[in-house]
Amino acid sequence: MRRLLDALLGTNPSRRMRLAQTGLVAALLFVAVAVVQYFVWIGVARALPAAWWTALTLAGMALFFLLIRSGWSQRLAEPALMLPQMVFGLSSGAAAYALLGAGRGVVLPTTMVVLMFGVFAASPRQMRWLAAYAVLLFALTMGLCAVTQPQRYPAVLELGHFVVLAALVLMVLLLAARLSRLRYRARLQRAELAQALSRLREHTTRDELTGLANRRHMQDVLEQERQRCMRSGQTFCVALLDIDRFKAVNEAHGYAVGDAVLRAVSQEALRHVRVADLLARWGGEEFVLMLPDTRVALARGGLERLHQRVAALRILHGSEAVGITLSAGVAEHHAGEDVAQTLERVQHALAEAKAQGSKRIVVAV
Repeated sequence: MRRLLDALLGTNPSRRMRLAQTGLVAALLFVAVAVVQYFVWIGVARALPAAWWTALTLAGMALFFLLIRSGWSQRLAEPALMLPQMVFGLSSGAAAYALLGAGRGVVLPTTMVVLMFGVFAASPRQMRWLAAYAVLLFALTMGLCAVTQPQRYPAVLELGHFVVLAALVLMVLLLAARLSRLRYRARLQRAELAQALSRLREHTTRDELTGLANRRHMQDVLEQERQRCMRSGQTFCVALLDIDRFKAVNEAHGYAVGDAVLRAVSQEALRHVRVADLLARWGGEEFVLMLPDTRVALARGGLERLHQRVAALRILHGSEAVGITLSAGVAEHHAGEDVAQTLERVQHALAEAKAQGSKRIVVAV
């Protein structure tokens, strides 16, 4: 059964959904065909016109199916072809009305079902056009039948049918407008929810002061990089950067200047690291830099250039300019060790750099 459905509907999910929608319209028209044939059988409708109507109706639905199944409809703005199918269904219904004589009353509820498809698939503007088309089409059909076949289609009865049809179409339009407003509100709510989720993700992955990745996000990325390197055989480096004498800056100039120093170091570092690298605030005045696909010699060279750029920064505080320097430890991840072990080696290297004095870079063994 699954293979049969795949052969009939294909495996493309969106195309299968469109074909399923077409199948619903086709099922409705198949019921209409069966009803018309029933009226032919009991002698209410003439056989030859009913046969032509049946052939054209089935051929039209087969054409819609083939246009969607072949992928040709992908070229159009509406690949599902729901609007053309509904126009076809309304036209087929009007033709059936003219064929059925005494049995024509069954066409009116079928027409409403066709319009109900539009409530869920068409825009409010498209629904207005469909409703106008349906009213004008059936007004013309009923008028012509009343003029050309007054015995089968009495004018007074046709007027009653038309009033009922117009009232039903109006109700469908009101329902479509109501659903359109509900869909609009739902879209707004989805957009607001998406924005809220985006802000939440931003808060859970970003440091509020510097805008850098936070510690938790960096730990997740480091673990992902470790697993990637296990599969690829490549390696990466991790550097731990520390602002020298940061506590003294806070005490001498205040926390506002300390925050300005943190932001300045973050922005300067982001300008001079590679796009593939990730910089995170690790905590306090410490930053972690991950350098994918990098050997330690290249990582050290990049850190020395960054060290020079940061040392050239000056944070103005009144008439005084506050200078900044960095100390750093850097390690190349070893195959077989976990992230915590690599970070431990980096921390030892940073501690050694701090012990040697400010502005030092030490490579972990």
